[in-house]
Parts: sequence; structure tokens; C-alpha cells
Amino acid sequence: MPGDWNALFGFGTNILVNLLVLTGLLRFVLGMPDAITFGRILPAVGLMLFLSTAYYAWLAYRLAARTGRRDVCALPSGISVPHMFIVVFVIMLPIKLQTGDPVKGWEAGLAWVFIQSFILMAGGFVAPLIRRITPRAALLGTLAGVSVTFIAMRPALEMIMTPVIGVVAFAIILMAWFGGLRYPGRMPAGLVAILFGMVVAWTAALLGLDTGGVSGSGFLAAIGGIGFSVPLPAVDHVFGGFAFLGIILVTAIPFGIYDLVEAMDNVESAEVAGDPYPTTRVLTADGAVSLIGCLMGNPFINAVYIGHPGWKSMGGRIGYSFVTGIVVLVLAWLNLISLLSSLVPVVAIAPILLYIGMLIGAQAFQETPHAHAPAIVLAFAPHLAAWGKTLIDGALGAAGTSAAAVGLAKLGQAGVLYAGLEVLGEGAILGGLILGAVAVFIIERDFRRAAGFALAGGVLTFFGFMHGPAVGFAVKPGLAVAYLMMAVLLYAASRTGEVARPVPQAVPAE
Repeated sequence: MPGDWNALFGFGTNILVNLLVLTGLLRFVLGMPDAITFGRILPAVGLMLFLSTAYYAWLAYRLAARTGRRDVCALPSGISVPHMFIVVFVIMLPIKLQTGDPVKGWEAGLAWVFIQSFILMAGGFVAPLIRRITPRAALLGTLAGVSVTFIAMRPALEMIMTPVIGVVAFAIILMAWFGGLRYPGRMPAGLVAILFGMVVAWTAALLGLDTGGVSGSGFLAAIGGIGFSVPLPAVDHVFGGFAFLGIILVTAIPFGIYDLVEAMDNVESAEVAGDPYPTTRVLTADGAVSLIGCLMGNPFINAVYIGHPGWKSMGGRIGYSFVTGIVVLVLAWLNLISLLSSLVPVVAIAPILLYIGMLIGAQAFQETPHAHAPAIVLAFAPHLAAWGKTLIDGALGAAGTSAAAVGLAKLGQAGVLYAGLEVLGEGAILGGLILGAVAVFIIERDFRRAAGFALAGGVLTFFGFMHGPAVGFAVKPGLAVAYLMMAVLLYAASRTGEVARPVPQAVPAE
């Protein structure tokens, strides 16, 4: 179907960008030998992504057969982008610096994913209950917060920095996907945008200008790197990573919960768009394919992606998912990823990611009651804090310093409340969900349920799952007590009987 081609191209380029970033992290941040990067890790990544996309295509086929519908869209899936950076900078890089051996960092990453996989599979059986009691505005609101900050903003900045390609490519995409414009030969808008970017970038390169970051020398070097590698069992390396279990556990548990919430959010988003999928099967599948990939040498976890409504609106159905998996498998096993990166300017792909971020951010407001809009904005706050802290840390790191070295008081005098960003932004997915849910139930005058979520926030904060840098005991006791006091206040309000409950209730019952 034409729509499947649109979604295939858009989703495929999204996956390709992630693979290119992943390769850069391995080679240039970790100093991973090419024999490990291209001979062990990327082939295992290709296998995991093939299994993941094939499974979700099969789930979509089952849904289409059961309902008799022809518009069912498969769930998008791939490497979890937040985890890609977390496992590199929080697990693999410290171990590499500690031991002087990037292979030890790889082994620690494998052990981290091994633990994460079992958290996902076990969590799949409790996730439906969490989804049932959590209001839609909280689920979609925290998802939109991730989308606007960590998905949409970077592509937007890249487009503005190279406007001749980025801004025009964005217009090409918007005219088709929002405006309904059809290009000659029914060419997918994503393909038109990327072809335009390639023409401009390569024309500039031939004229000796630097627009798009492509070059003939880079292309020739990439051709020389083409080869063939299949994934090999890496069980010994997985268990070798357990030597670093103490470092691994402090992030494996909270990010396992992050995965559960993120997957629930994305399943909720797909159901709002008309495609209901079983939450337990989705989560257990993510855990199972991540485990297989890990045992074959892949230190990156699989996740259902944000963006199902976007691919569905393009006309994506079942084929876009399955074919993407096949293409990625071929690219990874033949080491064609570096060749493609030398041909396509990344800025021509950025508008597709910005479009997805726009769509998911808008969905939170469009698919929930208007009265819940303040709760959605509140759910954004932890993600804005996390994003702001990331930029500050990056800027200070580039200057060879840190927030601690500069001094929090001095930063505060300049209007940068770093300590607040740090506490609010830690565990942003859970923080956004809890704050959004409390606000929804207060808006609905259901103070008892609001108290329940405030109490949950206190417990999660006490043990460091939100508002804390790591899991522990009494991580943020003062803030946990504040949540507890909020819960008591809300419960007391629920007992007064003086507030009339609005009719009808806007919280969806599932």
C-alpha cells in the first residue's frame, strides 16, 4: 500500500539515525574496537530489531484478522533511545575508564540488559493493572513531555542550523502529511525530503562548501568497510559483566520501571489511535527479544516506540514494520550502515522526527477531556527539567567543568536553579505520570484517588525511583514526606463530603 511505503521510509530512516548514533557512541565515545562494533554488536542489534519488528507485524496481522479491518497499524519498535545513552554514559563508559578496557564496558552493558529483560517480562503481568487505574491524561501527558523535549527539540535545532536543507525538507513533509499534498508518482514525502537534502548537500560538497556533512572521502572509506558478519553467542561476556553488579543494579531497576511505564504509554497511544494491543504481550515481547539480543552480544534494549499514531496517519499498516526489520538485518549484517551515513545528510532526516514529536505532543491534548489540559502541562514539567539539566551538564562539560565545580549558589545567582532541575528531572517518566494523575483526579474532585497517587509518589521518591539519582533507602526523605502530607490532605478532603463530584466522570474506565 502507498501509505506503507510512506511509513516504511519514515520509520526506516528513524531506525537508521538511531543506528548511526549508536555506532558513533561505540566507536568514538567508548573507543570500542571495530571488530566488536561491526563484528559482534551491530549484527546482534540487527537480529534483535528483526525479531521485534516481525513480532509486532504479526500482532497487527492477528488484530486485523480478528476485527476484519484493513487499517491496523503495527506498533513501531527499536532500540530504546534514552537507554542507548544511559547504558553508554552511566554503565559502559565508567567501567571502561575504570578498567581501561572497552570490552569490559561492553560486558557490563550486556549484564545490564540481561537484568532489564527479566524486569520487563515480569512487569508485563502487572502493567495492565497500572494502566487501568491511571488516567489517560497522565499516561499521554508524560509521553508528550518526552516527545516535545527529547524527540522534537534536537531535530528542530538541527534544521535551523542548516536551514537550506532542514527547513525546506520540513515544508516538504508538512505539505504531504498535514496538508494532503501528493508528489509526482505518489513518491513518499519522506523520500522526497531526503532526496532533496542529498542533492543540496552533495552539490555543496562538489562546490567545496560544507552543507550537510557529506564528502567524497567519507563515502570511499565507507565502501571499503563493507563486509559480512553474523551474530555469535556472547553468554560468557554477559556473565563476565556481573562482576560490576553493584554499579548495574542502581540503574537497572529504575530504568526497568521506566520501560514499563513508557511501553504502557505507547500502547495507550496506539489504542487511542484505534489499534488496541495487549499490554502484557507487548512488554514480555520487549523483554524476550532484548534477552535474545543480549545473549548474542547486543548491549542495547528493545522498546516499543513513541509514534504509532504518526505512522498510522501516514498510512502505515503491517508491512512497514516487517520490511523495516528485514532491511535493518541486511544493513547490519553487511555493514552497510556506515555507507548510508556517508550518503545521507542527517539534517534531511530530522524533520521526520520533529513531525512525530509534534503529533504525539498534540495527541495528549486532543484525546483527553479539555478540563485535563492543566494536568498534561504539569506532566511536562519533569521532562522540561531533565532536558534543561542535560543541556547545562553538556555545556559545562564542554567547558571542562561541572555544576558542582561552579557552585550551585553561583548558578542560582545567574537564575539557574540547578538543584531544582536535578530533583524534578530525575525519574521524569514516573514523575510526570504521578503529578499528572494527581492533577487529573483533583480536577475530577476524586480526592481519594488523588491521595492514592500522591502516596505512591511518596513511596517512589523515598526509594529513589523518582526525584532521585539512584535507587536506595531514604533517598529524598524530605520530599517523600511532602508527598505523604499531600496524600493525607487529599484523603481528608475526600472525607468531608462537601465537594460535589462533576458528572460525567472524565477518567476512562477500562
